[in-house]
Amino acid sequence: MITFFVVVFAAIVFEYSNGFHDAANAIATVVSTKVLTPRQAIVMAAIFNLTGALLGGAVASTIGKGLVDTNVVTMATVLSALIAAFTWNITTWWVGLPSSSSHALIGGLCGAALATAHGNWSVLKWNTGLWPKVVVPMITSPLAGFFLGALVMFALFLIFHRFTPATVHSVFGKLQVFSAAWMAHSHGSNDAQKTMGIITLALFTGTKAGSFDHLPGWLTFLQTPAFDAIPAWVKILCAITMAAGTAAGGWRIIRTLGHKMVKLQPVHGFAAETSAALIIQTASVYGIPLSTTHVISTSIMGVGAAKRFSGVKWTVVERIIWAWILTLPATGVLGFILARAMAGL
Repeated sequence: MITFFVVVFAAIVFEYSNGFHDAANAIATVVSTKVLTPRQAIVMAAIFNLTGALLGGAVASTIGKGLVDTNVVTMATVLSALIAAFTWNITTWWVGLPSSSSHALIGGLCGAALATAHGNWSVLKWNTGLWPKVVVPMITSPLAGFFLGALVMFALFLIFHRFTPATVHSVFGKLQVFSAAWMAHSHGSNDAQKTMGIITLALFTGTKAGSFDHLPGWLTFLQTPAFDAIPAWVKILCAITMAAGTAAGGWRIIRTLGHKMVKLQPVHGFAAETSAALIIQTASVYGIPLSTTHVISTSIMGVGAAKRFSGVKWTVVERIIWAWILTLPATGVLGFILARAMAGL
């Protein structure tokens, strides 16, 4: 029982780190274009992360039961996955790299499950979960972000090329508030649900192991004999934690996305946010745990390339891509090591 509460605490800490690590996803562009002040942008992002997190549950189900065999998962497995993901989040936040919290959690979970199963690779649901819902989207969603961002930007150029720069700035200065809000909402609908799935997996694991058999009456709500739906209290807890983390901000990554990679105006921010939000919201409906960081980053690249290909600082992009490539294997190895270490205690 104590282990379960440690897992929940670790999940809350990870969700909080996810909030401030990925705050840049929703507000980097709206801050860099000076449409909103940093404080206004963070408040808005926190609110709409909350609304997104409370809606739906398809992504949570994928994370909780769609990637690894739940029959071999223990509390130590879940705890190892969370520690691995949190460690990667903090490391990449410290150096200002917008890596994927989603892939960090998925990598940690797969590595920890593999260790718990004593190296039995069949514990990983490759054909039904990891390949179609993680690996393929990991490749296609950044490409979709880049090309959709470029396409939307090109279309806006065609529509508004006769307008004065002042008019375009004024119009999209207002519209970007809505695109940033949609981006924050879509981020909450995808990212917050991943921790919901992990906590529900811990509840299912504890119930299966008999950890909740002798609970006092007021704690019977913890019993989760089947992984069918995400409990309401888990949704609320994760939504509020994500919003609080977002409110804390993530200024190192915001500077990378909003200033270092490409210089943006409100029309560019609108194009990038709208493109990314559309892709992420669609993925959430189908239970695909996308990297929201990958999508918004490549949308910004696409918009920047449509404006002027040389305007994108490709050296910064290269550092970001290396972080993306390393996330899954690094957290997988770390999750495996932690789970093996806990098994030896």
